[in-house]
Amino acid sequence: MQLRSLLSLSLFAFSASAIASTNFDSLNTLSSSEFALLAKDFTAAASYKAVQPGEPLGLTGFDLGVEVTGTQLESKSIWQKAGADISVLPVPKLHLTKGLPADFDIGIFLAAVPNSDIKLIGGELRYALLAGGVALPAISVRATYTQLSGVDQLDLNTKSVEFSASKGFLNLTPYIGIGHVWGDVTANVGGLGSVSLDDNKFFAGLNVNFGLINMAFEGDRIGDNSSLSGKVGFRF
Repeated sequence: MQLRSLLSLSLFAFSASAIASTNFDSLNTLSSSEFALLAKDFTAAASYKAVQPGEPLGLTGFDLGVEVTGTQLESKSIWQKAGADISVLPVPKLHLTKGLPADFDIGIFLAAVPNSDIKLIGGELRYALLAGGVALPAISVRATYTQLSGVDQLDLNTKSVEFSASKGFLNLTPYIGIGHVWGDVTANVGGLGSVSLDDNKFFAGLNVNFGLINMAFEGDRIGDNSSLSGKVGFRF
């Protein structure tokens, strides 16, 4: 699927008609190798996407937004076989990050995928190694965790450690980052057992602040999987 199509599907993910049913009701038809490929895709899609620059928010600061991530699935035929007839998994989220003392931030998101039983909750703890300023970029490190619920045949969690750097110019703040993602995926049917995965992550984004309204866009790549995210909300 072309990049433009991936972005378009992500933007319309709030509509239930944007995707087909995504219920895993046929996992028992997969082989162990097929399940491992599905788990790889799902780990990339479910992993934490911060979609914001690395500079600390400060004690009174917060970032609240509605967000959509679309992840390209590399094993579409396997997802179809498992009962999910899609090529891109769009994940709508409500995302909140709050500033803490000493250049720490804490964040959480809640997600529910339309036309499916997929629900996700995730969190992060971030520390600014360098808070940034007029001449210096902000550099931060964060630890993240996400957990799947609602899918009877599947258990999944992800963890990551990421470094990001950002530098503001007027109302624009571009940022880049690297990290490593771990996923643990367990099938509760078919004797498929558990799969543990890990992959490098690379990401880049842009935050645009219009005063009352804040927007952010981010692209990331985890292994062979690419994702695009967009967020609109408030950042102070």
